Amino acid sequence: MSLQQIPPKPTGNNWINWAQRLSAYLIRIRSLLRHKTDNESAKDNGIILWDEENGYPIVSKDNVFRQVLLADGYGTFYVDSDVTPAAADTAYPINFTDTIISNGISVGTPASRLVVDEAGFYLVTFTVNISSSNSSAKTLRFWPKLNGVDVPNYTIAVTIKDNSTAITMTRDALVQLAAGDYIEAYYATDTTNAKLSATAATSYAPAGASVMVSVMRIRQ
Repeated sequence: MSLQQIPPKPTGNNWINWAQRLSAYLIRIRSLLRHKTDNESAKDNGIILWDEENGYPIVSKDNVFRQVLLADGYGTFYVDSDVTPAAADTAYPINFTDTIISNGISVGTPASRLVVDEAGFYLVTFTVNISSSNSSAKTLRFWPKLNGVDVPNYTIAVTIKDNSTAITMTRDALVQLAAGDYIEAYYATDTTNAKLSATAATSYAPAGASVMVSVMRIRQ
């Protein structure tokens, strides 16, 4: 942390110039947080420091220094075309084609992966448009994977029946991720007569994505 030193005390009676230099010095440092050292204690609540190693402010609470969240860790990703399953009762990843906005979260390789830069709790909002091509009942299932492993108890099942009908489904989930973790959205259907459908633009409304996922980091 490089700051100019406090102006040395004046010699003689030159106190006015010294006071002006001191005032300028205090203005320069008044908004700067003291950097955290290895000897800092979080015993008292409300101590705010700058963690230079990790690049964010921290505050003491319940004997632990906790990160103060900045504008990091968010993103909205979508699929701009129809997604049709090749076979029934088969799990498929959803590959994202476009990014609306992102910071600290990015599409990985393969494009089904949403990779986070920082650890924390993330709120994930999943939205999908589903359409039917015949009048038979058909069930679609959606669920997340974390680092390639199915996340239990998060599966969404929805049944659609009427021909040429479409429904939109949205679900929120809270997941805890480590730095470098990735999440994916998977789906399966019991028939190939259903698909994830994008909406074409009209003269009065823009196009709509078949799938959209928004991710926001809400705490460390």
